[in-house]
Amino acid sequence: MGNRLQGKVAIVTGAGSSPGEGIGNGKATAVVFAREGASVMLVDIQPEAAEETRRRIDHEGGKSFVFKANVAEAKDCLAMAEQCLKTYGRIDILHNNVGVGQRVFGSPLDVEEADWDRVIDINLKSMFLTCRAVLPQMLKQGKGAILNISSVAAVRSGYRQFIYSVSKAGVNALTRSLAVEYADKGIRVNAIMPGLMDTPMVIPMKSLYGGDLARMKKERSERAPMKHMGEGWDIGYAALFLVSDEAKYITGQVLAVDGGLTSHG
Repeated sequence: MGNRLQGKVAIVTGAGSSPGEGIGNGKATAVVFAREGASVMLVDIQPEAAEETRRRIDHEGGKSFVFKANVAEAKDCLAMAEQCLKTYGRIDILHNNVGVGQRVFGSPLDVEEADWDRVIDINLKSMFLTCRAVLPQMLKQGKGAILNISSVAAVRSGYRQFIYSVSKAGVNALTRSLAVEYADKGIRVNAIMPGLMDTPMVIPMKSLYGGDLARMKKERSERAPMKHMGEGWDIGYAALFLVSDEAKYITGQVLAVDGGLTSHG
């Protein structure tokens, strides 16, 4: 166990992993935060997934609890913040990890309005709502760190997921706007753009590869300049730095954790 977040309280949304091989970004981040001394509130719309994260943290001697919430609903976000304060007495870190892809890949002519609403609500509106829920307490404390998970899709097209790309570009804009708004209040706001990750969330994308998961993983790995995909732990350790006091003079930044993808033309 480390001490880089000793005494801090962190809320991690999307703290459970989707079914499948590997570990999701939210689960990995929650485990890393707990290893470094944080008390972690594990928020997920599927509490059974977050319970798996809690059991791992318990096994390693960390401190956490599970809270069920739909972060696309304002009332759930307010309840989340209230319960965190009841349980731990403060909120030092908000890690926004919830996100979904669009159900149908393709152009604006291929998707339904309902899919637009779903992706924007979950990927972008939810981060606005969670930030709004915790900001009063962070302002009261005079200190806080917010970290939003975006995607390289925010700055790169060609994935046939234009709604997803728009939502993640919005996350980047939200991050920078909040960072400037609260920079003189002791609250830092940053984002991470994961690249081609080998996490359970990407498994549905195998439909773009004729349902061949092995082919998908091989081709995604080849697209990265480092010739392999990243994993949830890569996001977790980057997140650890950005929410820790080591990054006390960093705000409004969007960090690509992508094996060089966004630098590769």
